[in-house]
Amino acid sequence: MPRLHTLAGAAAPDAAPSAKPSGPQPAERVALRVGPSAIDGQGVFADEAIAVRQKIGEMRGQTISVSEARRRVRQLARIHIVEISARTAIDASDSDSLLRFVNHSCAPNAVLHIRQGRAEFFALRDIASGEEITCNYGQSHHAGRLRCSCGAAQCVGRL
Repeated sequence: MPRLHTLAGAAAPDAAPSAKPSGPQPAERVALRVGPSAIDGQGVFADEAIAVRQKIGEMRGQTISVSEARRRVRQLARIHIVEISARTAIDASDSDSLLRFVNHSCAPNAVLHIRQGRAEFFALRDIASGEEITCNYGQSHHAGRLRCSCGAAQCVGRL
């Protein structure tokens, strides 16, 4: 996967910096790849070192109502939906967003922040190249019915 540090339309490194980059920023702020996960199914992995507190990127997808999200969850084997408010959710099921593959861990290396209607991931600690990106899902629709397979020493056992 190509590195995604340079924004579309951004000035070349030797050119004078501009006040604002033109065009939208990429969803992923660092080089990532998707591959088989020891935790569950597919996972997303760092293809470069990521510093603590660095923004990893944003999970993008279709904006839907929470009621529609809850209806869809009942029909999906793999869930790539995040509620971003009491009324709105992001469904990344059909998105090309690599961050939809972030798996749960009871000892995560990343955190999901909901800010201004966006689902953004940030590093909780330094993440090495090749390491799987994980976050603690917190409350989920599973309501303790799903066995956790994160393998962390302090695993709580269920999602």
